[in-house]
Amino acid sequence: MIHKMTYCKKCVYPQISVNLYVDDDGVCSACESAQQFEELSQDFWDIRKRKFEKIIEDTLRNNTSNYDCLIPVSGGKDSYYQAHVIVKEYGLKPLLMTYHGNNYLPEGDYNRDRMRHVFDADHIVYGPSIEVLKKLNRICFKKMGDMNWQNHCGIFTAPIKLATMFNIPLMIWGETAWDISGMFDPDDFVEFSARVRHEHGLRGFEWYDLLDDPTDNLSEKDLIWAKYPTDEEILRVGVKGLYIGNFFKWAPNENTEKMKELYGWQPAAKPFERTYRTMSNLDDRYENGVHDLLKFIKFGYGRASDHASKDIRANLMSREDGIKMVRKYDHVVSSDLYYWLDYVEMSEDEFWRTADTFRDSRVWWIKDGEWWKDNIWGEASPYGKVYLPIEQQKNYLID
Repeated sequence: MIHKMTYCKKCVYPQISVNLYVDDDGVCSACESAQQFEELSQDFWDIRKRKFEKIIEDTLRNNTSNYDCLIPVSGGKDSYYQAHVIVKEYGLKPLLMTYHGNNYLPEGDYNRDRMRHVFDADHIVYGPSIEVLKKLNRICFKKMGDMNWQNHCGIFTAPIKLATMFNIPLMIWGETAWDISGMFDPDDFVEFSARVRHEHGLRGFEWYDLLDDPTDNLSEKDLIWAKYPTDEEILRVGVKGLYIGNFFKWAPNENTEKMKELYGWQPAAKPFERTYRTMSNLDDRYENGVHDLLKFIKFGYGRASDHASKDIRANLMSREDGIKMVRKYDHVVSSDLYYWLDYVEMSEDEFWRTADTFRDSRVWWIKDGEWWKDNIWGEASPYGKVYLPIEQQKNYLID
């Protein structure tokens, strides 16, 4: 059955978005959560700041490591803000840790490598074999429609592995998920957990689910970096992962300008093809490109919808202009697709045949040999040739 898309009346998110709901007034949970955070008083944040300081004090009192905390960093704007708070405002000595999934943009390389200069911090950059990464790109694209699974796994696994190895009891993450889907309220003290890693970050898959590919044979040794520490290892150190967005008002646009001014942080020099922002996702050329294209293929919206919705909630953009951004960018087949196809040695025809199998039937239908969907501007449109096998097309046909 084909369902007409429901969009939030305040931002540009469709209800199909992960963990999102739209209430009876037509407002999505992310907008409601953002409003709750916006209405918080300075007293609220003062109390949260003192709570943060108490946690730091209690942790350092019992800390036997040479480092005060570990900060997972990509080199992005949020990484700089996390390090700024910890190093410059609290005078702590963190260990910076980066999972390197290959394919950084040049500005991303620059920003990442500059961190140990400007924050006087030790920095470990860890990345799997490039051949393993290429195999994982192919396997995960075919298995779950996400070639970047290895990035999600590495980001949510390598830091806590390192924390247990170096006996560091505290990890400092950045934003919580409230501004993405409204999953949390201001009174929720969200902490990093194995469950969030597995269900949200890793799509419910683990390293051992990727060993059975008949073409790209991977061994357990190839994926040692993807193994989550045991409960015993974590409890021995007492590792806790805090989100700094729980304790300090999260304002990414303001923070970005501050990081540029203080540390020379660089946005992307060239505009992206699938979104108007240049400050996000510089650690992987595919995040704003073909990885996001797959989100559009699956669920009918993309990175421009994400960015516009955030900027609408921050009163930096009108909904009308947000709709223009969605209309301009969300559907674009960006040129990095061909970079990725060359990287993994895959034909464009195989890409589209595989990608079509992940389309959500609540969003897409087939008409005259093309894919159609409802749009936020009030009319349905076609979005390209159907590559889906004939026997599967019946699930998308309108009677």
